[in-house]
Amino acid sequence: MNFQSGGKSVRVDRRSFVRAVAAASTAAALPGGTLQAGLFSGPSRTSAAETAVTDFYASLSAEQQKVICLPFGDAKRTRISANWHITDPILGDKFFTGKQREIVGRIIRGLCSEEGYERISRQMEEDAGGLPEFSVALFGNPQDTEQPFEFVLTGRHLTLRADGNTVDKAAFGGPIVYGHDQGDPVASQNIYYYQTQQTDAVFKSLSEDQAAKALLEKAPAEAAVQLQGEGGKFPGISVSQLNADQKQLVEKTLKVLLAPYRSEDTSEVMESLQASGGLDSLNMAFYRQGDLSDDKTWDIWRVEGPSFVWHYRGAPHVHAYINIGGVKG
Repeated sequence: MNFQSGGKSVRVDRRSFVRAVAAASTAAALPGGTLQAGLFSGPSRTSAAETAVTDFYASLSAEQQKVICLPFGDAKRTRISANWHITDPILGDKFFTGKQREIVGRIIRGLCSEEGYERISRQMEEDAGGLPEFSVALFGNPQDTEQPFEFVLTGRHLTLRADGNTVDKAAFGGPIVYGHDQGDPVASQNIYYYQTQQTDAVFKSLSEDQAAKALLEKAPAEAAVQLQGEGGKFPGISVSQLNADQKQLVEKTLKVLLAPYRSEDTSEVMESLQASGGLDSLNMAFYRQGDLSDDKTWDIWRVEGPSFVWHYRGAPHVHAYINIGGVKG
């Protein structure tokens, strides 16, 4: 995996059943049960976003397919960056029809919660000029039910994926990115600063000894989100060393971080987390580097475990890289 900074019957297979059981156990493992992962709640080929992906594929002419449809194994599928385009045509070009742009809008809406869609739409508009400035690519054929596929939207400060759960072990279909061209720690300007405020609540709950473990000087590279697995070394303080009240704050933090995304993907995230050890498998790290306004509200932070990396860089402006349950790099 490459990373770069800058009346129909329904067949339930064994893999789906195992995932469903894992999802149910996840809800029990998290204190308070506020992050619920329901049975068979992961994304599928018939989820709203994936249905729209199939409609989008069916709308493409042969010439369009030559440009934006790529083999599933193409290396571009697993590359991420805070600012790049997989394919050259942007959605505002005459290359796409108005109907196709409308379908892409449906895909994005299907990948987000209601508040997440509003937030992401605002970010796209403020950072790039809106959806017409983004590009899309299709890897594989979503009409072929025997093979994996993935739709990817890329552009400034955003990577979103829809895969119908066909990419094995990868929540969100693989690594994703979000950001905002604002570093000012004012919630009305920086649309993701609320996440830093939430992680700050965890930090402020730490004892002096705990804070000494959690607070580090220099952050790793923002795109260094390859999964390390069970034998990995994770920065900061282990959640297993926190008390019950502190763990509830960490759980609330995960809920806040996941809130912009559709429930099907968040359920898959929690399945992956539970399978690799649950909440106690995570570490949280905060970095002195890039402390905006010198206010000791740490603007760069990281949540990491064997199958979970959430790296947030809030200075000089927001870049966040997420990789959960994906194949190790």
